[in-house]
Amino acid sequence: MPKIEVNESVFFTLAGWEAPPSAGELEEALTRAKAELDEGSDRSLPPEERVLKIELNDTNRPDLWGTAGCARQLRIYRGGAIPEYPFFSGGPRRSGAVPGGPSVRRKVLVEKTVQRVRPYLAGFIASGRAISDPMLRDMIQTQEKLAWNFGRKRRTISMGLYRTSTINWPIIYKGVDPDSVSFVPLQWDTPLTLREILKQHPKGREYAFIQEHEPIHPLLTDSQGGILSYPPIINSAGMGAVQVGDRDLFVELTGTDQVSVTLAASIVACDLADNGFSIEPVEVEYEYDTPFGKTCVTPYYFQEPVFCSLARIKKYLGQAVSAADCTRALARMGVHAERAEDVERGASGGAVPGVRAWPPEYRNDFLHAADVMEDVMMGRGLNTFTPERPRDFTVGRLSPVTVFSRRIKETMTGLGYQEMIYNYLGSWKDLVEKMYPAGSLEKAGNRIIRIANPMTENYEYVRDSVLASLLQSESISGHAVYPHRIFEVGKVAYLDNTENYGSATRQYLGFLHAGTETNFNTIAAELQTLFYYLSREYAVEESVDSRFIPGRAAAILYQGRAIGVFGEIHPEVLENWGVGVPCTACELDAEVLL
Repeated sequence: MPKIEVNESVFFTLAGWEAPPSAGELEEALTRAKAELDEGSDRSLPPEERVLKIELNDTNRPDLWGTAGCARQLRIYRGGAIPEYPFFSGGPRRSGAVPGGPSVRRKVLVEKTVQRVRPYLAGFIASGRAISDPMLRDMIQTQEKLAWNFGRKRRTISMGLYRTSTINWPIIYKGVDPDSVSFVPLQWDTPLTLREILKQHPKGREYAFIQEHEPIHPLLTDSQGGILSYPPIINSAGMGAVQVGDRDLFVELTGTDQVSVTLAASIVACDLADNGFSIEPVEVEYEYDTPFGKTCVTPYYFQEPVFCSLARIKKYLGQAVSAADCTRALARMGVHAERAEDVERGASGGAVPGVRAWPPEYRNDFLHAADVMEDVMMGRGLNTFTPERPRDFTVGRLSPVTVFSRRIKETMTGLGYQEMIYNYLGSWKDLVEKMYPAGSLEKAGNRIIRIANPMTENYEYVRDSVLASLLQSESISGHAVYPHRIFEVGKVAYLDNTENYGSATRQYLGFLHAGTETNFNTIAAELQTLFYYLSREYAVEESVDSRFIPGRAAAILYQGRAIGVFGEIHPEVLENWGVGVPCTACELDAEVLL
């Protein structure tokens, strides 16, 4: 879980405490931000130098990963007003609000050359007060937390700060040959090309994995060719060297997912506004289409309101809560809400009463009505709910599928395989495009489940096979000594019209053998050994699964029913994943064997 260090004096001021709270009061307040005090401050230091260490327990709330954001949640909950941020475009951010935003004077031009490398950018200008040392430290901490945790080690999000006075507008964001451009990076004395930065600079070596295999690399310059930075690696030593005392900053974020980049920019803008900065939006103009259009003024509000019925809230919380109580509870969490009726239908088929909530500008974690309910619960406070004893006596035990899955795992481990654990969500590219040769793509993916409101394209689909996960591991394991034997017993889901909800969730076994000596006979022998130790009989027949080499794949039949497939992975699939050795693999529906 993310941990942050906050200047005690600044944090208490932003949280609205006129006098420092007691340790108990602080710990109680932090629970409203799903946080806890990890370490108190050193009382021997002067008050302005004391630092608190806070652990955040919610990875869905990156807005809390900084001093201002965490303090904002505490301040609002303790009775502070919900802050207004008039510098946002887009909207409306609540019922009756007027879409749009303030006029814009500065512009960033995004060239088509960067589209396939790192295509999205958001930015704004913060001005009006001098940066103090605690403030600069907190900016750097927020930058790193967002880029490391939320941005997957800068892969999907990175952030840069620049002195506005040194920039000739408009700014140009483009792709370049990494050997054709050089500049002096931060903490360096001589110019380096982009490729040299990846090999010689400490930050370049740390984040080289993001760009080193790309023929075109992103670059941020001003209209006169002055270099701001080489996203997502390093700022320049000139424009990108922000210091204590600077007053006017240009803040930019780049990445591979526009929603995540835009949300991160919104978080930073709101934090700086809470710290007393004036925020000036920036117009980002693309040479290509994006989910937010070819022109987007950032900070940009893109969130949609979410409806939750009062019946659902009663079902989840165990007691009835009025619409008025719900809106008051949501307001204590910083959420604008109003009483509403919607098409979330009850038994009578008519619209049902509830509340409609507009997420704050700095949040995008309202994916379902359950998220509204959770904020109602937290806004009311857990101590307002009457404790109840369990009504039923139960004895906990493992389910049959879990017991059987453990038996499979023990057998696979005995065969020399290493267990892996993967995410159940993935991208269309990984789950479909890389798994099927070009000629079979149009038939692939017809049973895969797409999430209606994904947070990012990397987690947009529910996997319907374990093989993609195994090949993803193999694609980054070329440095390890061969052979590689890995397996997973885990869930998959796929569309199924025979099920009540139109989809089926099953427990699958998948295993992969990579090495120069592996072939169809190898995987067939290991499958036979597995079934022997599971005391099950099976048969095989030829399979036409396009993920495998024709003539070197077989379907697994159990009691006359096809439950899986095994064979030699198709060379085109291996090429898609960048795997350089032959691979054999097998996957089957383990639940059928119970």
